[in-house]
Order: sequence, then structure tokens, then C-alpha cells
Amino acid sequence: MAVWYGIVPIAGAFYSRYKQGQFRRRFVDLGLAPLLDYRQYRQLENTASGELQGGVFRFTGGIESITDGRTLWVKGEDLTIPVSLEKTNCFLLPKHEGEELPEAPEKIRWNRVSTLTEGVKVFIGGLIKMQNNRLNFISTKENPLIVIFYNCPEAELTSQIIRAARSRNEYWNAVTPASLFIGAMLLVTIAASLLNRPAFRLNLISALVAVFTPVLPAIPPGFLFTVLYRSIAWSVKKYRANWELARLPMRYLQPGQEWAYLSTGEIYGFRKLKSLPPAAAEGEIPFLIPGVNEEKTQEWYFFGVLESIENENMPARSKDPFVSFGLLPANFVLPARRYAAVKANVLEILASLILLFGITVNVIFILFVLSLLADI
Repeated sequence: MAVWYGIVPIAGAFYSRYKQGQFRRRFVDLGLAPLLDYRQYRQLENTASGELQGGVFRFTGGIESITDGRTLWVKGEDLTIPVSLEKTNCFLLPKHEGEELPEAPEKIRWNRVSTLTEGVKVFIGGLIKMQNNRLNFISTKENPLIVIFYNCPEAELTSQIIRAARSRNEYWNAVTPASLFIGAMLLVTIAASLLNRPAFRLNLISALVAVFTPVLPAIPPGFLFTVLYRSIAWSVKKYRANWELARLPMRYLQPGQEWAYLSTGEIYGFRKLKSLPPAAAEGEIPFLIPGVNEEKTQEWYFFGVLESIENENMPARSKDPFVSFGLLPANFVLPARRYAAVKANVLEILASLILLFGITVNVIFILFVLSLLADI
């Protein structure tokens, strides 16, 4: 029972978390790749090195059509590009509004893409190479292609991905239903073998009760501990998401560096502000982390494109909509202990202990009831 109700689903939870983290890291890494436009497309098409090696690019547009059941055509502002969907990870980002964490992206098989309507927004990130005398986005082992269908503004997509790529209930994953079914059938088999053995009546009852072990966290009296566990566990996910969001602007800068050139040729950096600019209160300057505008802080970092290194003008938005633009409190840019991994890990361990305590309370209660039945 411990194997099928515990070890296998928990192992699946860790694997699911690993895959979600891998997806987020891949998406963030692709943020450093250049956005493909018509000029770069023609350069790749006309140079021998481009034909042989291709390159890693990002591209956004809308679904135009699907041909031969496995080639997605995506239309951008000045370019339409084919995307090979075979062996490609496709994700559907749920619609979301507000500051709460969104639902996790739904991974869909490439053959389901044909059910999506024309014009749906698409993000493609990965390798583009010459195939059949034309440039295609393709997926390889070294450069797995990511295709994301979304309906939010491009400037918000990175934040949505970072915050959404986390399961609400990691215990319930791809292997959990089969594992619980096998565990339940084994317990039922054990109970059936004891039906005609009155001396093992308590064992029979225990086996039947054990079938319902997965629902122990959801029944009283231990349910209150489950509610507390969920609250803390969800706070942990928010801490980790906010920590990753705080690190996004720094991906363009080396440690100790205050500015760098983007793939667009623009200068990216930050300005230190002693107070919150009025434009932020009016909504003209976004906060890179939801909710931090309500916190009291003495210093802010304003990330964006700089007119020049010497010019003290406020940063502006980049031509690349995926480049982080907005405000962060200084304590997020510096050690940011509030959202450091140590605190998140400690809280996660505490939440797990609370959940186990609640389950233990329910087990003791059930054993007490069984002991009373045994005396009848």
C-alpha cells in the first residue's frame, strides 16, 4: 500500500516538478535568443552557414493554417514561417486575470493543434533550419522546440509562464490514477481472501478501510491540518514564482554589471530611484512582481532600455516585448532574502509535516474506531 499510495505518486510529483522547472528554464533561456524577423530570415536563407547550421530564435504570430497534419504555419507582422510539430512540446496557456497564480499550462499533443482556431496567438522558440528548401522551426534533442498558445499581451507572457508553470496538486499527476487503482485492487484482493476467515475480521475491515487512504487528508478531524497545509504550500509556490520574476531582469546583466546590449542593439539596464515615481501609481510603469506596490520601500530599481549610459533619463520599453520593463523594490534586486530558496524550502518542509500530522490524527481516530468494533 505504501508503494502504490505513497512512493509512486510522490515520485511522480517530483518528476512533474522537475519537468515544470525544465520548461520554465527553457522558456527563460529562449528569452535571450533574438526575435526572428524578415531581415534575419532572408540572411539565414541566403547564407551557406544559415542553411547548414540554422540558429535558435523566437517568433510570435497567429495560427494561419496546418498542412499535412503536422506543419503549423504561423503568420507574424512581416513573415509567415512553418513549424514542424513532430516531437514538439506544445502548451496551451489558460486565460488568467488578477494577481493570483494562474493555472499550469496544459501540455497538448501536436495532433490536437488542428482543433485550435485560426488567429490564436503562438510563441515559438527553438532551432530553425533549412528543410525541403525552406526554413522550418524544428525540434531536436539538443534544442527542444517550445510552442505555446496564449491569449495575453506579449509583454505579460513571460510573467504568466513563470507564475503558471506550477501544479496546484503535485500528488495528482500522470501516474497517480493508475497507481491508486493498483493499490486499491491489491487491498480488495487481500480483503476478499479473508472473507471466510472470522479470526481475521479486524484485518478484513482494516484492508477495506485502507482502500480509502488517499482521501484521509480530506476528512475530519485532520482536515483542518490539510487546509493549513494547502495555504502554506500555495504561499511557497508564490515565493518561488516571485523569486524567479525578480531574477528575470538580471538575466541580461553579468554580476556587478549595470547595463548590457540586447540582441536588438538597445542598451538595457536600470536606474536607482529613492522613491516611487508618480507614473507607477497611475499605471504607466508596471511592477515586475504583483502586489509589491503595496509594500513600503525606501529604494526602487527601474529596469528598461536606456537612451545612453550617461543619460539619466528614465528607462523605456524595448522593441522586444519580452524584455523585462518595470519596477522592483531594492530588497528584491539585492539578496532578496524574503523570496530566497531557503525560506521556501523551510516552509515546504513545515507544510509537509503539518499534512503528515493531520493524516496521523485521522489514522489514530480510525484505529480507535476499529478497536471499538473489534470489541463488539
